[in-house]
Amino acid sequence: MDANTLYLELLKRSLTDTLHGREPDPEAGMQRYMLDFIRHYVPERAITMLPRARLDHLQACVEDVLERGVPGDLLEAGVWRGGAVALMRGVLAVHGVTDRVVWGADSFEGLPEPDAARFPREAAAHDGPVLRDALQNLAVGVDKVRANIARFGLLDAQVQLLPGWFGESLPRAPLQRLAVLRVDCDFYQSTRDVLESLYDKVSPGGHVIIDDYAEDEWTHCRQAVDEFRAERGITEPLRAVDGRCYAWQRTES
Repeated sequence: MDANTLYLELLKRSLTDTLHGREPDPEAGMQRYMLDFIRHYVPERAITMLPRARLDHLQACVEDVLERGVPGDLLEAGVWRGGAVALMRGVLAVHGVTDRVVWGADSFEGLPEPDAARFPREAAAHDGPVLRDALQNLAVGVDKVRANIARFGLLDAQVQLLPGWFGESLPRAPLQRLAVLRVDCDFYQSTRDVLESLYDKVSPGGHVIIDDYAEDEWTHCRQAVDEFRAERGITEPLRAVDGRCYAWQRTES
C-alpha cells in the first residue's frame, strides 16, 4: 500500500477505535451486539459509530467526485463526535484538495423530541435506555466536536460546523453546491428537513447517503426518504451500503 492508503487506513481505525480490537458485530445477536455497542461507543475513544463498510463507502464517494470533477463541497448532517467529518477532511488532504469545504451540520444538543403520535418508534427510542441513558440522545457540544477533529490535525478553514436545528440552520447556510451529502440524523423530520433544504444543491453525479434508511425498528427514516423521492420523482436506484445504510447517485440536472 502507498502512504496515502496507509494513512487513511490508520485514520479510519483510529476514528472507530479499532486499532486494538474489532467493532461490534451486528450478526452476533441483538443482546450481544447491544452490549458490545454500548461498551465500545460510550467511552470517548471512538469518535464515530459508523461501521467500516460505511466509512469505506464514504471515502469511495469522496474520491469518486474528486476523480470525476463533480463540483461542490461535502456535508454530513448529524455529526455526533465528528468522525465522518474528519475522514472527509482527511481524504481531501491526501489528494491535495484545497478548494472544497467539509461541512458538519448538527444541533450539537442531541436529537429533537419526535411527535409521538406520528412517529411512535422514534418517540420510544428517544426516551429509551440506549439513546437517552447510554448515549445522552447523541448530544455532543460543538467545542468537543472541534476538539475531536483537531486531535487528528484536520481542523482548519476547510472544516465548517453549522450549529442549529436543521429546519432553521440549513435554509440559511452559505452553501452553493454539494458533491456528497451524508444524512445521518436518525428521525423522520430531521431527514426531511435536510433533504428539502439541501437536495437541490447536490450536483449531478453527486452522492446522497442515508445512514439510517433501513433502521426500521426504531426510526421512520425510510418513510421520510421514500416520500421525498416520490414527491420529487427521483428514480435513481437506492443501493445498499450495508444492511441499514443506503445511497443513490444523482444523475439528473
